Amino acid sequence: MSVHKSTIKRVTTHVVQAMKDQGEKIAMLTAYDYSMAKILDAAGIDILLVGDSASNVMAGHETTLPITLEQMIYHAASVVRAAKRSLVVVDLPFGSYQGNSQEALKSAIRIMKESGAHAVKLEGGAEIIESVARILSAGIPVMGHLGLTPQSIYKFGTYTVRAKQAAEAKKLLADAELLATTGCFSLVLEKIPAGLADKVAQTVTIPVIGIGAGAGVDGQVLVMQDMLGITQAFSPRFLRRYANLYNEINTAVQNYIADVKRADFPNREEQY
Repeated sequence: MSVHKSTIKRVTTHVVQAMKDQGEKIAMLTAYDYSMAKILDAAGIDILLVGDSASNVMAGHETTLPITLEQMIYHAASVVRAAKRSLVVVDLPFGSYQGNSQEALKSAIRIMKESGAHAVKLEGGAEIIESVARILSAGIPVMGHLGLTPQSIYKFGTYTVRAKQAAEAKKLLADAELLATTGCFSLVLEKIPAGLADKVAQTVTIPVIGIGAGAGVDGQVLVMQDMLGITQAFSPRFLRRYANLYNEINTAVQNYIADVKRADFPNREEQY
C-alpha cells in the first residue's frame, strides 16, 4: 500500500525541504521513459531522477560518460510528460558543466526549457562551485552529488566505497556544507560510510539522499532497473531488489514465442 501523502498535488523543492524538517523520508528512483515514469509517479514516488545512468541501462555503455546533453533532454522530456506529482531532476552529463560555468548555465537552461524538468543535478564540490552558483543565479534549482561520482570513474579507477580515509571524509563534509550554503536544495551521497553520511545529514539543513550511504540520511535513491530486478549483473551491498522482472519478462516472452510457433496465438477470440 502506498504511504505517500495524497494531499500533495506536486512535489516541489519546498515540499522536499519540509519533508526533511518534519522527519519524513524522501523516496527517489531513476526514470528514463514515459511508460515507466507514469507508473512510478502514480505509485507516489517523491522524486524522479533522470540519471545519466541511462548511458548504462538504456544505451549499454560501460560508464555514464558517453551520454550527451541532447540524449539527456530526450529522456527528461519523456519523463516530464508522465510526471503529474513527482519532482523531476535531471543529471547534467559529463562535459556539459565542468570547468566552464557559462557552459554549465547554457546546459542547464537547455534542459529546463527543452524538457520542462524542475531541477538539475551536478557531481562534485568545490571544484564545480562556480558552475553551481551560476546555475542558481538563473533561478534553476540544483541538487548536489558527492562521494562516489560516476562521471569521475577514470579518476578513481574503481567503484569502491569513497571517503573512508580521514582526509577525503573531511573534504566531503566541507563540500557538502559549501553546496548547501551556496544554495543547493538537496544533496545525493553515493557509496560512503554510513557514519559519515549521517554526520552530513545532521550538519547541513538541506535534504540528503543516499545510495549506499546508510539509513541515517533523509531519503534513498536507487536505479529503477536494479530495484526491479531487470538488471542482474549489478549486485552491490546497498541494492535491495523488490521484484525479479528479468525472469518474469523472460518467461512471458518464451510463452509468447511458444504460442506463436504452435499457432495458438491469436485464437478465435483474439481475431476480428
